[in-house]
Amino acid sequence: MKPNLASTDKVIITAAITGGQHGREANPNLPLTAEEQAQDALDCYNAGAAVLHLHVRDEDEVNTPEVKYYNQAVRLIGEKTPLIRQIGNGIGVRRHKDGYVGFATLDERFNLVDNIHPTPEMSTINAGTFGFKSALGEVLFLHPLAFNVEYLARCKEKGIRGIEIEVYDTSHIANAMTLVDEGMLNPPLHFSIVLGIGGGAPATPENLIHMVKQLPEGSTWQVIAVGRYHVSTTMMAMAMGGNVRTGLEDTVYYKKGERVKSNAQLVERVARLAHEIGREPATVEEAREILLTRY
Repeated sequence: MKPNLASTDKVIITAAITGGQHGREANPNLPLTAEEQAQDALDCYNAGAAVLHLHVRDEDEVNTPEVKYYNQAVRLIGEKTPLIRQIGNGIGVRRHKDGYVGFATLDERFNLVDNIHPTPEMSTINAGTFGFKSALGEVLFLHPLAFNVEYLARCKEKGIRGIEIEVYDTSHIANAMTLVDEGMLNPPLHFSIVLGIGGGAPATPENLIHMVKQLPEGSTWQVIAVGRYHVSTTMMAMAMGGNVRTGLEDTVYYKKGERVKSNAQLVERVARLAHEIGREPATVEEAREILLTRY
């Protein structure tokens, strides 16, 4: 079975503007306050993005699961732009006061569905548990089946119509199909193939081709590749008919030795490369038709 490569003249660009790990020590241009994120969102929209992938920070510029920060950012982004707002339900890695490094609890992740107002248009699920290797250390990225079943049930109750399924190896694709069998996901599905993350599949052409081949018929997909793998893997995905994600969450350098100036700079590059191979960035309206009419 093959994924849906219809309408490959259009590419949906997602802007992941902040992320859940590094801070301004990695790049001083990282937007951390809700006001900064909303302005970055507007700039990315004007550059060609259709989806805004969101993580937030607190007053101390620390990655946080606290809903009040999400509420402010989601509201301001919605006031400034028509972008599809997508919440990353992994929240991110954070170092606790006692020195422990870990992810948010499962209950904290449920808050992203139950208590964010206004309700975002999309949410993510991560389709499998694995050892996540980050600059802060190796931690268990926990996503049991029962949690994903309950999370998706709550998304349906809240009217969140778009689900992005993040997969870090081929076993996660199989896990997503279990959620289809459980009645919690309805095809066609939308996948993010994540490559180059410590603990997940390496960012190689062979892995990207293999994982795309494993997707169920009718699926849409995008690639997420980090650091030095970002540009080459993104270009390959676009050439294959896939969608792409870019932003300071995924790379803090524009090229070797040169820091990214803004998220919009990264979106502009992807849009330019898409034009070079005969593809056009999808509008927000086109992305809504593809991503928000299936669940």
